[in-house]
Amino acid sequence: MRGEDRFLKKGVIAGAGAVLLMGAAIASIRVVEPVGTAEGSAAQVRAESLRLAKVQPAARQRVDYARLDARLKRLAEKPTVVGLAVGVVENGRITFLSGYGETLEGSGEKVTADTVFRWASVSKGVAGTMVAKLAEPGKIRLGGPVVNYAPGLKLPAGNEYRASVADVLSHRLGLYRNALDNKLEEGQSPQVLRAELATLNAICPPDTCWSYQNIAFDAASDMVARATGTTYQEAVRQQLFGPLGMTSATMTREGLVNARSWARPHSVGRRPLEVLEPYYRVPAAGGVNSDIKDLSLWLIAQMGGMPQVLDQKLLDTIHAPLVKTPGERVRLRKFLERIGEAHYGLGWRSYDYAGRRIVGHRGGVNGYRSLILFDPALKSGVVALWNSNTSQPGGLEFEVMDMLYGLPFRDWMELDSKPARAPEPVEQEQREIAAPDIAARSGAGGREGAARR
Repeated sequence: MRGEDRFLKKGVIAGAGAVLLMGAAIASIRVVEPVGTAEGSAAQVRAESLRLAKVQPAARQRVDYARLDARLKRLAEKPTVVGLAVGVVENGRITFLSGYGETLEGSGEKVTADTVFRWASVSKGVAGTMVAKLAEPGKIRLGGPVVNYAPGLKLPAGNEYRASVADVLSHRLGLYRNALDNKLEEGQSPQVLRAELATLNAICPPDTCWSYQNIAFDAASDMVARATGTTYQEAVRQQLFGPLGMTSATMTREGLVNARSWARPHSVGRRPLEVLEPYYRVPAAGGVNSDIKDLSLWLIAQMGGMPQVLDQKLLDTIHAPLVKTPGERVRLRKFLERIGEAHYGLGWRSYDYAGRRIVGHRGGVNGYRSLILFDPALKSGVVALWNSNTSQPGGLEFEVMDMLYGLPFRDWMELDSKPARAPEPVEQEQREIAAPDIAARSGAGGREGAARR
């Protein structure tokens, strides 16, 4: 079956043919209400992003912000936490931005809403969004063979001719988990490594199992560069970060360390670490930096708050649950009271959360962690960035969601209870551990494939 036919058969979105033909869609991305000129339209978008970037307490309804702030202050006192920044959005408006702790252990420099951190694998949602945006005018076909758009990606048994663009963005390439990340961390070129993937043994045919990737996923940066005639970083800046008003967002090591306020990475024991280069070389997989304000703007845009830039059809495409990821429930086992089925879309996860559908992602490279989680129907959610390897702050996303839904309080941050397990270790130096799932068969039934953890 051709890749395009498979993508349609999956029922990714209603009217998927429109995603593939794309003729009229580009108009809706650029403008909501035409103002006569491209300059006027751009000015309208800038004005809207400036308005959305302000904290608006009047939009607060469901979250107990006094309790949240008090608990985050306690969290920042934990011996494994150095610095932390948190943003909350309710009803499509930023209602809370705050920093806690220090940018560098012992420095006295406080984390603020303007402190820049790394997103790590939360960056994958940017890649999925960017590729889908280019698909709307037909520059990329989500169901087309990946070889047509990223010819440098080579897969076992010539599977680059069978795997689709959507398979790349949803980790359905038939490779073992985190294939060749160790060589990336040793300093080898991602372009060379994408060709070397062909020498590996496939664990399944494309589109039949799920297994998390970084090097293969970053073929998205090649797709975007070829489709736009510029670098991935510049295309994202022009078409996403710039229009959304994300003024602190960058995708290079220099963009992080040259920021006026930036969070230094730390080990679980609060020992400062060096900022290394490898995952900046795969920017679609893990290269974004920003402050918490800009991550909050990204959250608003993903919930439909900036339709001039990201329209609802695009958002439905990238958030659609393409493949089940039962291993995610294993990884989040201490939250199973809330978490039901888990899926992966185009750079995004989705979950059943106490009967509601939520969307998000988490990230981690050595010395940094990140999260984004939201309910598209409520247009509400939470983002967080921190500069140590501890996983403990991850519980705050569930405490916020519980407040949004009016659910009984649970100490998900484990401030008053013994941790259910030790923090996840960081493998080697910069190993991406944002989503260490078991490779799972997609669709109904089927066995689970093996993946290294």
